[in-house]
Amino acid sequence: MKPVLLIVDDEKSTRSVLSAALEDDYEVYPAANGKAARAILESEPVDILLTDLRLGGESGMDLIDYAVGLPQPPLCIMMTAYGSADVAAEAKRHGAYYFLTKPLNLDEVELLLRRATHTRQLETENRELTTRLEPAGGLDRMLGDSPQMQDIFNRIRRVAPTQATVLIEGESGTGKELVARALHALSPRCNRKFVAVNCAALSPQLMESELFGHEKGSFTGAVQRRIGRFEEADGGTLFLDEIGEIDIPTQVKLLRVLAERSIERVGSNTSISVNVRVIAATNRNLEAMVKEGTFRLDLYQRLNVISLHMPPLRERRGDIVLMANAFARELSQLNNKEAKPLSRPALELLRGYDWPGNVRQLRTAVEHAVVMSSGNELQPTDLPEYLLSAPPAPAEQPAKRGSMDFELETLPSLNLECLERRAILLALQRTGGNRSAAAELLGINRRTLQRKLAEAPELFKDLI
Repeated sequence: MKPVLLIVDDEKSTRSVLSAALEDDYEVYPAANGKAARAILESEPVDILLTDLRLGGESGMDLIDYAVGLPQPPLCIMMTAYGSADVAAEAKRHGAYYFLTKPLNLDEVELLLRRATHTRQLETENRELTTRLEPAGGLDRMLGDSPQMQDIFNRIRRVAPTQATVLIEGESGTGKELVARALHALSPRCNRKFVAVNCAALSPQLMESELFGHEKGSFTGAVQRRIGRFEEADGGTLFLDEIGEIDIPTQVKLLRVLAERSIERVGSNTSISVNVRVIAATNRNLEAMVKEGTFRLDLYQRLNVISLHMPPLRERRGDIVLMANAFARELSQLNNKEAKPLSRPALELLRGYDWPGNVRQLRTAVEHAVVMSSGNELQPTDLPEYLLSAPPAPAEQPAKRGSMDFELETLPSLNLECLERRAILLALQRTGGNRSAAAELLGINRRTLQRKLAEAPELFKDLI
């Protein structure tokens, strides 16, 4: 892809000459004033900003101030017919990469832009390398000793090196994006971009443009060409969070992209090939949506090549203490607070709550305690008030597990496969055929149990 160059000058002739000279090597966006330039900077990933010092009644210095404050600022080059050492020094103080004096020498401009482009590429590569080295990218940010989470970790390690599309299901706050980032970090695509799109935050009118991009003038407000998320993620991973929120017309277009590995920007008939691994996530029941007609069956089948189900926190209470302690250490450092342990009563209170907001809510509750604590330990009174007034969660019933374990010990000597199937059968008998309850009794998630049952249903009948 060409570097994106924004040329800002109130003289039309200057904009036209520069655009004509540079359009072969750059994606050029011309702007006549600061307002138009800011609109482009807000909507496009600009690599280099080339701006005049005087823009009618505005100053190019103010535009540079705005540009360098963006999350991903462009390299800024100032040009002016009123050049002096003082003006050049001031431009540098405002964040300008270089200073050009008019009348411009096109050879000098082209050489400077090549240098700026090289510098920009080095900055991008350094930023991406830093991102890959941060611990948030892999499994080390995901906590859990429970059988359910160990199963998730093992499946991530098996799936990550492949090109398979993955659908991550689970309630809000269970860590679906962490799973997606881990899949990317452990894949051969780890040195390319991970692009996340929250589908629930976009209206149907904006969704298509966000995913596929648009051409200038393709609809009202499309003042410039825009690169979509598929093009941005080319060579890397595109994470579509809350995929169940996409409307049917966009589902059709997304299905075509997954099938053909190419996109068309809104307002264009030109196909652009993209090499993107798609990972989708949802907190909705897509199978039920398919039956209702609100989600396409063919798209669901395309997305559901590999399915990972994130268990809610209430189904893996054994992980709560581990996670709470880890959050307390991390959030103490983040909030410049002394690291304090959670007291036993505080841990018991956390472990007994049902956590409808899952891991995200637990983290927020621990941060509340870290910030409000004044003693040597984090106490129940430091936690949010809703925890103190919440009814205790139903007590676990270890007697059933103990009874079941005893019965397993009395079985005749069997190989591991047979023993596993007898354990599953015994759990189903004890729970009256309730698969969710049987899975909890066995210490595995429901999907693992379903997979075991599907592997050899006829053998289970023989074991009755």
